[in-house]
Amino acid sequence: MRAPAPAYAADLNGATIDAAQALGAKLLSATDLVGEVALHVDRVSLVETMTALRDTPGLEYQQLMEIAGVDYPDRGADRFEVVYCLLSLTRNHRIRVHVQTDEEKPVPSVTGLWPVAGWLEREVYDMYGVLFSGNADLRRILTDYGFRGHPQRKDFPLTGFVELRYSEEAKRVVYEPVQLAQDFRTFDFMSPWEGAEYILPGDEKAALPEAKGAPTPLKADEIVKADATQSAKAAPTTPKTTDSPAQTGDGKAEPK
Repeated sequence: MRAPAPAYAADLNGATIDAAQALGAKLLSATDLVGEVALHVDRVSLVETMTALRDTPGLEYQQLMEIAGVDYPDRGADRFEVVYCLLSLTRNHRIRVHVQTDEEKPVPSVTGLWPVAGWLEREVYDMYGVLFSGNADLRRILTDYGFRGHPQRKDFPLTGFVELRYSEEAKRVVYEPVQLAQDFRTFDFMSPWEGAEYILPGDEKAALPEAKGAPTPLKADEIVKADATQSAKAAPTTPKTTDSPAQTGDGKAEPK
């Protein structure tokens, strides 16, 4: 059964890269990897580049679908990348536009081209700390008021800096420095099913099968032996006998 939506037109990648050469010096590089086109463009002229990608015949990427952030802390300068996902409805094609920046250099806002970029840029700012010049409402959108740091950065601690709880004494939610109630355990990442080099708790019972249902993996013949041992223990030593019909449990001297 074919999908109700038309298939992605991946055969347009070559024509898209050729048409993108019209951007001139604004286009730093264009790659076609795993069937997707990625355009790395100059940060300062981002608005002009996006306008050309939207209005140039042969490109015509009318919709901005998503804005994502990427952190490369080992890169040094311009550790962040802002990725714009564009969709062409007339050509049934998608591309990614990449720009590089750091904590201080702002990226021009594209809210004048696509108003939906307002919230998407706020999300990138909240998660990575990337600034956008021209965004009239650049505030946090996912984290709480007074949140410290940007949680999607690679150097952000997993526990964060502050934690909140409801204080019965203050009758309100209070913010406190993070205090771990238990130290982090050191894991060796060794699968116990493959055999650990140390004795796990409970393994001392695995020497011999004790009885049926013992908490150790038993073989089939060992289970049979355990069943025999269990049956021998449960067998009565003397047969049950009754001296009179009154001892049958009915309470009457003769059957009904």
